[in-house]
Amino acid sequence: MTIGGIIVERGRTSRGTRADATRGWRLTSAHTAAAVTGVLLLATAVLAGRPDLALIGIPGLLAATWATTTRPTTPLHATLRQPPGPTTPGELAATLHLTPGPTPHDTTDIAHLRITATGHRPTHLALAARPPGGLADDGARHVPLRLSSVRTGPQDTFTVDVRGSRQHTWEEEPTTVGGARRLVVPGSAPLGRLPLPNRLRGLTGPHSSRRLGDGSELRDIHPFTPGDRLRRIDWRTTARRSPDLDTLYVRRTYATAEATAVLVVDSRDDVGPDLRTWRGYGTLRVDEPTSLDLARHAAASVAQALVDAGDRVGLEDLARRRRPLPPAAGQRHLRRVVHGLALAHPTGRAAGHRVRPPQVPADAVVYLFTTLLDDAPLHLVRTWRATGHPVVVVDTLPDVHPVTENHLRIAWRITHLERTDRVAALEGEGVPVVRWAGSERDRAAARFEALARAARRHVPGRQP
Repeated sequence: MTIGGIIVERGRTSRGTRADATRGWRLTSAHTAAAVTGVLLLATAVLAGRPDLALIGIPGLLAATWATTTRPTTPLHATLRQPPGPTTPGELAATLHLTPGPTPHDTTDIAHLRITATGHRPTHLALAARPPGGLADDGARHVPLRLSSVRTGPQDTFTVDVRGSRQHTWEEEPTTVGGARRLVVPGSAPLGRLPLPNRLRGLTGPHSSRRLGDGSELRDIHPFTPGDRLRRIDWRTTARRSPDLDTLYVRRTYATAEATAVLVVDSRDDVGPDLRTWRGYGTLRVDEPTSLDLARHAAASVAQALVDAGDRVGLEDLARRRRPLPPAAGQRHLRRVVHGLALAHPTGRAAGHRVRPPQVPADAVVYLFTTLLDDAPLHLVRTWRATGHPVVVVDTLPDVHPVTENHLRIAWRITHLERTDRVAALEGEGVPVVRWAGSERDRAAARFEALARAARRHVPGRQP
């Protein structure tokens, strides 16, 4: 966490207590110490006949008396403002506005701040309530706050405990200001070609289908028939095959069409690399993405690649029984997909068994983003494949850290063996599984490219 250029190391967060709504001014211990010291020195000077001690004690008494008569009346007003709308992963920014009184004589001059954020150590900071050189245009001092995190989705931001003081003799009751939860949308990684369905839909699009129509990829040379366009006549072939122009030959091409893909995100659980946090205890680290963070990033990358290619993309969330986002194309729809991915999160209750899998449009490819921690993804994949939908499974479980506890090590070993059996069963049935975690995330693009080439080679009547 960075506050005005001060970098604070990551650690655990402790929350401050909220003060009463009404804040009053109170004398500090420095004022009491100055008054008591002045009285003791004067009493000692009188009893011991030491005028030098009186000269030392009089300034303290005068300062304490003057501070008592000049009580400030205007409190320090603090607000925390954040940029509107969703933000991108990396840094969460906010600005703390400190507004003192209109004149320096009746308000605070020092602001004491205690800044906390989930997953970070609290930061204590003292700074002048008024900026150097005078007040800003809006009469406030602006303190920039930045929070580093790789997490996505709804995220807690800053909580600031503010307390003003004046000349170290008066201080306010502390108050707490905090920003609202921010929605961090996932980023995307560049991907090349992706696996597409065997049959394409639509009357136009970026891909060549297997039906006749207007396109750029040659299918064959055929004699002219009623309905063929004159601009399709191949005069060279006609002159070679029919010198007397008895028969005209036309060039027939494959029609262009668009592909339809449905992104299915398994957000029923959100686990991190630390096995100790899987039981719901402990705090997930802000510098380590969880399984749902990886799923959001992978789905956003696939959606970005498909939309850039001109295809249609839909979104389905397994944890939330709500209306899915229907397939569509365009950058505006891509923003809706990314926003829906950022809102995906566990519901807090065990998701019941689905009577049937989510409805998928005909001739659509399904991208399933899951951790494969149970058998539910296997049932979904087999149901989709039985109805003719190609499925690509993206494994989003993060790399698990080694543990020293014996019971956790045994539990993870059993879970890992079960996951390995599920992956082997999927690959044995012809379902590709792409790993999206750790160093294998960088090789995911090459893996998708290889799957796309392999699928193209197996299309009947087409060449690689």
